[in-house]
Amino acid sequence: MSEASTSEEKLPLNGRRAIPPNNSNDEENEVPEMEAFGLIPRGFNPRDYLRVVDIYMFKEPHEINKQEHHTDKYYNPRLIVRRGQSFQIQIDFNRPYKPETDQFWLEFLMGRYPQQNKGTYIPILVGNVLKPGQWGAKIIQRENNSIRLSIMSSTTCIVGKFRLYVAVWTPYGILRTRRNSATDTYILFNPWCQLDAVYLDDEKEREEYVLNDVGIVFHGNAEDIKSRSWSYGQFEENVLDACLFLMDKAELELSGRGNPIKICRVASAVINSRDDNGVLVGSWDNTYAHGLAPSAWTGSVDILLEYYSSKQPVRYGQCWVFAGVFNTFLRCLGIPARLITNYSSAHDNNANLRVDFFLDDEGKVDTRLTKDSVWNYHCWNEAWMTRPDLPVGFGGWQVVDGTPQETSDGMYRCGPASVQAIKHGHVCFQFDAPFVYAEVNGDIFFTRMEKNGTQVVESVDTTRIGQLIVTKAVGRDAMMDITEEYKFREGSDEERLALEAAVMYGVKKQSTEDTTYQPQTDVDMDFQVQKAVLGHDFKVTITFRNKSRNSYTATTYLSGNIVFYTGVTKSEFKKHSFNVKLEPSSSSSFDIMIKSSEYMSELLEQASFHFFVTARINETGKILAVQKATVLEIPTLRIKTKGEMVAGKEMSVIVEFTNPLKQTLENVTLRLEGPGVLRTIQKQFGRIPVNSTLTWEVKSIPMRPGLRKLIASLNSDALRHVYGELDVQIQKP
Repeated sequence: MSEASTSEEKLPLNGRRAIPPNNSNDEENEVPEMEAFGLIPRGFNPRDYLRVVDIYMFKEPHEINKQEHHTDKYYNPRLIVRRGQSFQIQIDFNRPYKPETDQFWLEFLMGRYPQQNKGTYIPILVGNVLKPGQWGAKIIQRENNSIRLSIMSSTTCIVGKFRLYVAVWTPYGILRTRRNSATDTYILFNPWCQLDAVYLDDEKEREEYVLNDVGIVFHGNAEDIKSRSWSYGQFEENVLDACLFLMDKAELELSGRGNPIKICRVASAVINSRDDNGVLVGSWDNTYAHGLAPSAWTGSVDILLEYYSSKQPVRYGQCWVFAGVFNTFLRCLGIPARLITNYSSAHDNNANLRVDFFLDDEGKVDTRLTKDSVWNYHCWNEAWMTRPDLPVGFGGWQVVDGTPQETSDGMYRCGPASVQAIKHGHVCFQFDAPFVYAEVNGDIFFTRMEKNGTQVVESVDTTRIGQLIVTKAVGRDAMMDITEEYKFREGSDEERLALEAAVMYGVKKQSTEDTTYQPQTDVDMDFQVQKAVLGHDFKVTITFRNKSRNSYTATTYLSGNIVFYTGVTKSEFKKHSFNVKLEPSSSSSFDIMIKSSEYMSELLEQASFHFFVTARINETGKILAVQKATVLEIPTLRIKTKGEMVAGKEMSVIVEFTNPLKQTLENVTLRLEGPGVLRTIQKQFGRIPVNSTLTWEVKSIPMRPGLRKLIASLNSDALRHVYGELDVQIQKP
């Protein structure tokens, strides 16, 4: 025996455990076909005993197993079943099976070091009854040389890919079937089974949160909600294997993979590339060298498959991309999941439930001192599961977030945190509830720094943060407002109580007592931004209401900023100061024009502006401050189809776009995808001159009948976040 092979067979020893960690679903061990009990007599012929000729798995999409287990949509030739529910296989022997003398059993194995007490080696004896939620097998049919078995898996069994062997007992040893990957069996979570930790009792919700492979991302801001479709594609070819690979990458012990809490926690870290070379590299600085701009992706499949094949982080993602990929991962494994958007999401660097905007003497925001930011919106996920690790009542939807914002236990990850615990302020329960609580609650403080270092709070906005929390409605393409699942009504007694609980459990709440705060009461100021289309002029209207009997003059300052959707300023493009006279007991309005030439050259991809208006009442020295984000209307792509739409027949998809800007678009890229209709296609176009229309025709052969969605995106140097979509009904052939 060569040196290499002997060293390979020795297990790496360490003082703590006899067996190395078993954290790869992909690796295998050698299983002997003949396991002798001792010396084998010379005349022994294995052919004299019962021998397995063939195993039939009923694994086609139209056959009983995939139909009953709701796994018929997976593009995967192997058997895929859900745990805690029986499935059938047929074994053909070389002769009729005799229960009196023949003895055989099944073995399911996972990983390189299968062990029975870890759930990675599962021997199943054939019995007379199946107990719900426990491993077992019974014969339901015998015919000639064949038997048909009904097999029940445990409701807590590991989720992943098992190898199947049939073992036959002989007096001299155990005979096993040869390794055959065609009999590999994937076992997934089962939201249809009452004993499973992810059981969801509403069929319409299961269809949406587990089986729907297309969803909606809501973005923009609360006053101007935008939406776009996202293809989750959890059933597409190789996606299931890619999702199992993520757990291998995160080095999650196989024995922990039956627990949705553990899976969510490690997945929230491995979805981003920070500290573990996970799936996606985040980039928020508008430069996307050697990768795809986050706005160009139309779905998760390309990202997961690229990562699975290259094993290198994919460039680039922002919050909705992380959330889209995370949703695919959860639904693919059978954990009910939905994508959430929180409008005006606080990124509170010191988690004191207070977002500080510091103003200088003139009332302008001091970017040097202001460290917190309010994201126009932030996307995360909710996963549905019981929480046996928490007191009763905190199961159900759990927040998980794959966007790298802050570290948790030393890694960039977040969750699972119980939505119910966040609502009631019980943020002492793991994981990361205080961080999520601060994202949806908290106040914005406008604080002026005096020359002597004292802080004067000029105004406090208690309603803006977490003002609207939404997700896609069940069973239709609409928005569902779920704000009340996260918080009580603003200003209600329950809301105060929840806040007090959160503070008691360690959320830092900085009070206004330690700063001087004298709100201005006799003059109100607000402003409105006209709905505007990208590339056009629009106006901002500032309104004062003087409720006093005094005449005042106010020095007013408007600052217009181009911002990332995270609320971080890129540049100030508009400064405007003016003096106004405020007559007693009256209102007055003032318009300021914003020209497209002022903002177009600076514009970022999400066309987000942030306006600050501050006014100093000269007679009293009081400062009024209001801030608002606004998003421009971005033109959309038009999608049409040509020819009849029948599964298995060629059809054409046509994408059109007219350039609405006063400039030529350079480096234009189009992407088109539609699960079940066509694989993602990308095409580069050099440029689109002003007012020109680009037309792109793609031929495809749809695979599956039913209602499908086509999703397209356009990306260029000057214009991003351009989308189009179309519902198509594919007929049966």
